[in-house]
Amino acid sequence: MPQITVDYSHPSEDAFDFDGFTRALHEAVVEIAAAKPEACKTMIRQDNLSAYGYADRLDGAHALVRVSIGLLPGRTEEVKGRLTEATLELLGKYIAPQDGVTLHASAEVRELDASYRKFDR
Repeated sequence: MPQITVDYSHPSEDAFDFDGFTRALHEAVVEIAAAKPEACKTMIRQDNLSAYGYADRLDGAHALVRVSIGLLPGRTEEVKGRLTEATLELLGKYIAPQDGVTLHASAEVRELDASYRKFDR
């Protein structure tokens, strides 16, 4: 915990400072949600098959980025909202604008299910 997933589509790859973003996001999760730094884990996945509305998905005019943060239960709605807003601000900071590309970014903070378990080796 927290379990963070970043899904992004082309063409945002070249404009996305992944290292800077994940470091800043981990710092925000520690500060806002009282997580431990060593507990922050982020998986970044590229999706080449995303579509936006009726646009030709191969024209590269739309970039999609979605961040999902899973936390153990117990955070208030205010804390989850602050973390979501901080995540969106960081996306704006760490993804450079690209000519002719509209960035569609979203974020959510959700509670991990009671069945959540993990192990470290």
